[in-house]
Amino acid sequence: MTFSRRLFLFGIGLGLGCLLAWAFYGKRLENTDWMPNHRVKLRLQSTLIKATPDAEAQLAPMNLSLADLRQAVLDSCDVDFSDSKRSKDSLVYYVYGTVRGQQLHYMAATLRDFRTDSTATLTGIWPGRKH
Repeated sequence: MTFSRRLFLFGIGLGLGCLLAWAFYGKRLENTDWMPNHRVKLRLQSTLIKATPDAEAQLAPMNLSLADLRQAVLDSCDVDFSDSKRSKDSLVYYVYGTVRGQQLHYMAATLRDFRTDSTATLTGIWPGRKH
């Protein structure tokens, strides 16, 4: 069997394998929920329900609410893991992105063990990318 024939048969097998994998797994092949960035965004979207008084005072002039931040987390925001801080019991995430047309950078704090307290607290928000 010539090399070109082997290459042709390999291509057919590869193509059929890809089609079968897509048929069996479908949309799940594109799922990236297991990545750290997406997991943090999912957690913030579902648990960001509190804000410190300072953060609420910073939100008021921007005409934003916590609901606006929660909605924008998955759509247009990214987590900056290089600035994020970890302590023994808590995690502080810096998130930046566009919320209702405004470029924002904000800080949310959560407990490391979400079974103890699953809520995230907005501790600060700044216009622009860096604080």
